[in-house]
Amino acid sequence: MPVFGRLNLIAVAFSLALHAGVFMLTSSIQFANLSKPKQPPKEQIVLLQVLPAPPKAVPPQVQESSVKREPLTTKSQSPTLSADTPVISPTSSKQPVSMAAPPPPSAEDWAFAGKYTNKNSKGYRYNWGQQVRSMMGTVVEGPDQGYVRFRIEIAPDGTLAKLETIWTTSAVAEQLARKAVENMPSLPPTPTGKPLIFEKTISFTPFASDDPPSYRDDCLPDPPVFRNPFAWDGKSPQTVTTPPKAEKLDPQAMEECLRQLPKDSVEAEMARDRREMERWGWNK
Repeated sequence: MPVFGRLNLIAVAFSLALHAGVFMLTSSIQFANLSKPKQPPKEQIVLLQVLPAPPKAVPPQVQESSVKREPLTTKSQSPTLSADTPVISPTSSKQPVSMAAPPPPSAEDWAFAGKYTNKNSKGYRYNWGQQVRSMMGTVVEGPDQGYVRFRIEIAPDGTLAKLETIWTTSAVAEQLARKAVENMPSLPPTPTGKPLIFEKTISFTPFASDDPPSYRDDCLPDPPVFRNPFAWDGKSPQTVTTPPKAEKLDPQAMEECLRQLPKDSVEAEMARDRREMERWGWNK
């Protein structure tokens, strides 16, 4: 065999023997790692020592002979309640809201109301409601508060001709209002010299305020009542009605109306602004 062929054979045999040794060595190491069981983690034992609670400080005993006991009769006596004192439930600590009756209209107010003819004697109707409310007395928050609406007819001489209850939310408020109407002093004649018929709501609540009305827009024509122009009864021929127009006062009636207008007052303007804010929700 040639020398180079022998050397190649020796090199190949040596390479195979080296790879076989390396393979056997690595296999034995991996087998030893797999066969070796894993030891569980050591358990740690923690000892807790329970300490006794610290003793509470005991107050020194007080001799009964040194304590002076006051009689309980002085504190257990209940205060005397008058007829006007509102009764509060023991479970309620809230003081009920109350509102005193407004003052009755003065002689100057009735003098103005007896001559003001605009808007169905607007001043006379307001003074009548104020006179009734002032005679009903103080209102206290509770089940007796409420509203009552009347339909009233005043004779030309100022006497009551008819009083009819339309609706009410409190029997007590209606009773007090009717009693006030029966005991009402004599009123001046109506401004127009004719029977005065109107409706009025009396507010007997501690949260309502019947402020004086505003008179500055009383000479403006009333807006026409809306009526559906396409309303149809299903039988008659269909027609589209023309909406009514606001009637304007003639120059003589306008002059008479402007002459009766009183001077603007701050209270009336503030009340008008508040009513507009409550109507459109601006105060929320």
